[in-house]
Amino acid sequence: MISKAYSLQTPSTPAMRAMVVAFVAAVVVMVQALAAQARPDSFADLAEEISPSVVNITTSTVVAGRTGPQGIVPEGSPFEDFFREFQDRQGDGDRPRRTSALGSGFVISADGYVVTNNHVIEGADEILIEFFEGEELPAKVIGTDPNTDIALLKVESDEPLEFVEFGNSDTARVGDWVLAMGNPLGQGFSVSSGIVSARNRALSGSYDDYIQTDAAINRGNSGGPLFNMDGEVIGVNTAILSPNGGSIGIGFSMASNVVTRVVDQLKEFGETRRGWLGVRIQNVTEDMVEAIDGLDDAIGAMVTDVPEGPAMDAGMEAGDVILTFEGDKVDDVRELVRLVGNASVGKTVDVIVLRAGEEVSLEVTLGRREEAEGAVPASQPAPEDNDEPLEKEILGLTVTPLTDEMRGELGVAEDQDGLVVSGVDETSKAYEKGLRAGDVLTEASHQKLRTIADFETRIDEVREAGRKSVLLLVRRGGEPRFVALSIEE
Repeated sequence: MISKAYSLQTPSTPAMRAMVVAFVAAVVVMVQALAAQARPDSFADLAEEISPSVVNITTSTVVAGRTGPQGIVPEGSPFEDFFREFQDRQGDGDRPRRTSALGSGFVISADGYVVTNNHVIEGADEILIEFFEGEELPAKVIGTDPNTDIALLKVESDEPLEFVEFGNSDTARVGDWVLAMGNPLGQGFSVSSGIVSARNRALSGSYDDYIQTDAAINRGNSGGPLFNMDGEVIGVNTAILSPNGGSIGIGFSMASNVVTRVVDQLKEFGETRRGWLGVRIQNVTEDMVEAIDGLDDAIGAMVTDVPEGPAMDAGMEAGDVILTFEGDKVDDVRELVRLVGNASVGKTVDVIVLRAGEEVSLEVTLGRREEAEGAVPASQPAPEDNDEPLEKEILGLTVTPLTDEMRGELGVAEDQDGLVVSGVDETSKAYEKGLRAGDVLTEASHQKLRTIADFETRIDEVREAGRKSVLLLVRRGGEPRFVALSIEE
């Protein structure tokens, strides 16, 4: 029997060798793409690895006894006495009652630090941590941050605890696989899978940066971790969007890059210490661009008021548009709040603003937001009072100078000057922009308004400059905002 041996010969020409290399490269790319798109056969190995670090949290709180049948019948109803007697027979009466709540969390260090949501433990008298194997340990609160709904707890254990590490949430991509773990509806340890549905979601807070996921999140999952496929925590499950209280595939997890900064501060100080710039700001809208010298796009944060604080000390003015903060571009108000909040208290930062068509660089030494909150005055001193009782309709607005009586009625500072809007033509562009009777116009084109003549002069200047709108600083209930009002007839 004759046998033949075959061997793979190296291509004899450069062209053939190039073809082989290209073919092999194409195969490698296809294999990598298929591997990236393939659904995992099972999450079992990952779940088994990370489960020991996830905990159930039970809280208990003593609440005052009810003094009446609140929420059952209207106050003063003839049935009120009946329901009060019924409650007394049931043993409720006015005696204090103990209530309990359930949530989730996860261990982030071998020495017992645990992360959860603030709303899970808020107001609790006792906090009990249940581990995967059934062991229970009491926990104490190290610190909380209601702004991001994060709380840091601590348990004492004789043995090192299993823990997980935070991952970089900024690298999470829409479509990536994730696992949510926790204690949904009090059913005990549970795992659900899904994908990252969206990034950078904002709900209601100043520092919101939520990862949206369709992994099932229900009541009781609050405070639990959202894992990537490397077993790293990239989010803390916090909220769901639901018409019925159950999961419909729209859940939100606070991004880990926000959580880690909060946790580090809570661990070090027992509280958060965020930077404070000391300005009131609003987004720049498309219709404001044409009215602002040197601005081509609706970017940046418009300064509406500069009370006493770091920004005033640095020379910032109302009407400035903040373009960059410490070298980072400021796209809008939310971005600026995030950048300032993440900066260190006491740090001197470079802020570039647009003022009268020119970029101005300011050095601002940041204060601490927590100390400043609730202590910011509504406005700064303005020129002496002008009580001339004139009234005139301009651009659909009927305006009159502020008087002492008007200041009292509108809650305006005694030293604040401006023009009060006493009426608005409902067919005018001013009405479309949201201006209403009771609004106070304090500036036009970044210049103070004291009289109707001031207002007319500013409008004439805008027309002479060839612009189509005038930028007004409007105060309503003490809160300032800029409005770009068209001057075209």
